[in-house]
Amino acid sequence: MDPQTLFYIIIAIIIIDFIIDKILETLNAKHFDDPIPKELENVYDKKEYEKSQLYKKERYRFGILTSTFSVLLTLGFIVFDGFAWVDEIARNFTDNDILVALIFFGIIMIGSDILTTPFSWYSTFVIEEKYGFNKTTKKTFFLDKIKGWLMMAILGGGILALIVWFYQFAGNDFWWYAWILVAVFSVFLNMFYAKLIVPLFNKQSPLEEGSLRTKIETYAESVGFTLDNIFIIDGSKRSTKANAYFSGFGKEKRITLFDTLVKDLEEEEIVAVLAHEVGHYKKNHIIVNLAASILTTGFTLWLLSLFVGSPALSQALGVEEPSFHIGLIAFGILYSPVSEITGLIMNYLSRKFEYQADNYAKETYAASPLISSLKKLSKNSLSNLTPHKAYVFMHFSHPTLLQRFRNLKRNL
Repeated sequence: MDPQTLFYIIIAIIIIDFIIDKILETLNAKHFDDPIPKELENVYDKKEYEKSQLYKKERYRFGILTSTFSVLLTLGFIVFDGFAWVDEIARNFTDNDILVALIFFGIIMIGSDILTTPFSWYSTFVIEEKYGFNKTTKKTFFLDKIKGWLMMAILGGGILALIVWFYQFAGNDFWWYAWILVAVFSVFLNMFYAKLIVPLFNKQSPLEEGSLRTKIETYAESVGFTLDNIFIIDGSKRSTKANAYFSGFGKEKRITLFDTLVKDLEEEEIVAVLAHEVGHYKKNHIIVNLAASILTTGFTLWLLSLFVGSPALSQALGVEEPSFHIGLIAFGILYSPVSEITGLIMNYLSRKFEYQADNYAKETYAASPLISSLKKLSKNSLSNLTPHKAYVFMHFSHPTLLQRFRNLKRNL
């Protein structure tokens, strides 16, 4: 395929993807004022529901602004040969292909982050502040940025450098080496994320002895689940929104509870949430998700190996001399429709897994405290109780609150 045709396909993919997203968001926004489903009437009172509607509408309008800016920036960068310009800057520093790729992506990533920082600032310190969610200080905001850049440079840069090196000596067979590298890194990160990455951004402390820990340990013992690592994380450092998550496996498995979750929920509700997380582990969801991610990565890298060396890919972005990093950018855009399909499959699996974890919590603990906890968490985050079905299908990794409620109530 000639470069000009590829150029138009790239532009078309970006525009069509943007249009589809806007249509879905508009359909979803039309349901913001829907009445609360009867089963969820006790989630909000009238004043709280009005507040949630205002929050959703403000986030919707802001989302249109940010996504429009992003797509116009991307289109402008392609049309006016921005990638060729950055490539030339990188090559002015060195002739080494690995260093050129690192400098190229460094400029792109940091430049993009700087340009979108005003939007992040407004989202955090205006919208989230206005609705009582924000706890992030200006110091934390900028420290997070700097830490994020350093992580991107060390981890992202290291992996990119190795992949380019693999390409240099293995040619189109580089994808095997890259796949093994990414697979090993994914497993390692899944195992040690809580120990190595989280402490860079948050403080974690073991759950203290007391009635909550006793209830959690009693439940864990009742289902034959060895749980020595229960941690509280200072989520309130950035937001009032609550969460809990499971990470690692084997001896490294741990449950992490946000301090906001412990503050907002009763002890029975917290144990129910933990039972849901244990359900993910018992049903092997973590292993399945990891395996699916690794297989998808392997397929993507194999497909990349077939096209990345094509001069037409680089020329489509205005760069005459073919190079791995320019081909990677072009391929990433061309691959996005396939990525959307795999994303839909993963979201479907994720929603199915959430039902299974809910059912496990219902069967091994109780449905009522899990239902009440889900309602409280939805209320405290001003979440949308009436999302459009198409938007849920395309974007939701979890079932809606109403779907989870009905599933938990079934056969009770």
